[in-house]
Amino acid sequence: MAAMSNSTASHGFHILTKPIGPICNLDCSYCFYLEKEKLYPGTKKWAMDDETLEIYVQGYIESQPSDEVNFAWQGGEPTLLGVDFFERVVELEQKYAGGKRISNALQTNGTLLDDRWGTFFAEHNFLIGLSIDGPRELHDVYRVDKGQAPTFDRVMRGLDVLKRNNVEFNTLTVVNRKNSEHPLEVYRFLKEIGSGFIQFIPVVEREAAQADPHGLVLIQPNYTQAAAVTEWTVQPGVYGRFLASIFDEWVKKDVGRVFVQQFDVALESWMGMDASLCVFRRTCGSALAIEHTGDLYSCDHYVYPENRLGNVKDTPFAEMVDSAQQKRFGKDKETTLPKMCRTCDVRFACNGECPKHRFANTPDGEPGLNYLCEGYKYFFHHIDPYMQFMAQELRAGRPPAGIMHIMGGAPNRAAVHSQA
Repeated sequence: MAAMSNSTASHGFHILTKPIGPICNLDCSYCFYLEKEKLYPGTKKWAMDDETLEIYVQGYIESQPSDEVNFAWQGGEPTLLGVDFFERVVELEQKYAGGKRISNALQTNGTLLDDRWGTFFAEHNFLIGLSIDGPRELHDVYRVDKGQAPTFDRVMRGLDVLKRNNVEFNTLTVVNRKNSEHPLEVYRFLKEIGSGFIQFIPVVEREAAQADPHGLVLIQPNYTQAAAVTEWTVQPGVYGRFLASIFDEWVKKDVGRVFVQQFDVALESWMGMDASLCVFRRTCGSALAIEHTGDLYSCDHYVYPENRLGNVKDTPFAEMVDSAQQKRFGKDKETTLPKMCRTCDVRFACNGECPKHRFANTPDGEPGLNYLCEGYKYFFHHIDPYMQFMAQELRAGRPPAGIMHIMGGAPNRAAVHSQA
């Protein structure tokens, strides 16, 4: 079987693949994706069928302008599909590679991992993202199973599988109302379990007083009816202090040893580069999401009927990615910024962050302010002298880790200022 003729898109793009849709063996309180099940009523089999999978793999590879193609598998919980499904994935990737280099990343809660998974991941060089929110007492607050039982021990067993089989992994920590109050406890724990690559994702959700026509209650930022921020949503100022507290420890001990996504991306901005993380870019639209049915959406955080671009079985990727609808979606990130953001001194690093979080009003009443604005302003101002110094070191051909020697073992803004 062959897919439709696939032309190359005008630019590179990335897709978060949801081969099992929103189905998961856990019931994390803050998960925004579980309710997406309501968008596909009557579904009996929550899995991407073989025909759709083959069309997707072929089309995604052929439409990429680059010789490197990365597949990112998420959910729900993708390991519910079993190893056999991903063995088929690898088979199809090899069939359609066409000389391109193919890589795979898979995000998992880790609770279903065993040595068969570990052997498979190691053999095919899968990069595994492990979801873990900190030590037991913080992780288990929201990350529970369908019976509301804690999951920490099962996640740690999954981590042991990855280590035992020498599988490359990073960690993804959702920063929520609870763990945001314990930044150093979270950071030190992640280092203790061997995570050298750390991602922090702030959870920000509003819950509508009444469900929309599709049954969804976690709504878009432009929703105008009664809604309230959820009890698990991180508070703006607390989030900024969370990042800053971890940065202060990282910058005196761990530069070049532990890689924290927000810090790496910030350094890109201070170097005058485009941010590699979509939420901090001037525009968006290059990070899409595909459901188990083959439906393609503008973004993982915009899986709503109005953001559906089409289906891979009917429409070539290039046509959907380069569509007027998707271009408008991407440009809106910049064009809808309120005046307060357009004149902000840290706009170069923030760019209004994710449009999903822009439901607040500025002090003068203009809509479209990011809910996390206070936190980001605090964080970016806090790290400015250190980032200036590290950017200066990089431009001089020296490693940024030299900042640890300048600081003499403690965060010292004055010392860094004098060297920048």
